[in-house]
Amino acid sequence: MKFRLGRNAVVVGALSCVLAVMITLVSYAPTLYQLFCAATGYNGTVQRANAATAPKEASKKTVTVRFDANVAPGLDWEFRPEKPEIVTHYGEPTKTYYYAKNNSEHTIVAHALFNVTPYQAAPYFFKIECFCFTDEKLKPGESAKMPLVLFVDDQMAKDPTTASLESVTLSYTFFEQENPTPEQIAAARDLGTGSAQKDAELKKDLGKAAYANDAPRG
Repeated sequence: MKFRLGRNAVVVGALSCVLAVMITLVSYAPTLYQLFCAATGYNGTVQRANAATAPKEASKKTVTVRFDANVAPGLDWEFRPEKPEIVTHYGEPTKTYYYAKNNSEHTIVAHALFNVTPYQAAPYFFKIECFCFTDEKLKPGESAKMPLVLFVDDQMAKDPTTASLESVTLSYTFFEQENPTPEQIAAARDLGTGSAQKDAELKKDLGKAAYANDAPRG
């Protein structure tokens, strides 16, 4: 019995230390909070899920989607949404753009993490193969205009927990990949060229875009 109690005490103590460290890190580094959310599914953000198809008809009701852009400390990139917000109909595929530029004198590989708030809206938010799904690279002085196609499921307007929401916010933070190997740099997508190719595909047929949702329902 003494051994069991001692073991439990060790476990509780270890968990308390881990929790204390996480709280401290989150308090002093807000971007780590987003990283924590993306990794664990906390606060409405989880790993990328299966693809889904946009509704055949858009709803008459509208919702405002606001956009936020951040770069982690040490990343010498300019990063911003083309528009601070858009008004879209529920179920209507809508395209907008983000802009990024490498202000440094060397090629940088970075990855974007995202979050949807309020977190209750995350299960109803869908977006296309966006720049947040892969490692991206920009050469010195290179810039990219990145297309993003999204739709908000009309079920959000029918869910009692989200029916009163008039807006949702999609937030991105780019993190630099430190000391990437030549192989990692080569494997990263060229953000400028890749974005231009994706935009050309979307202009041909936006209706065939494949969407992904990033949060489970229920």
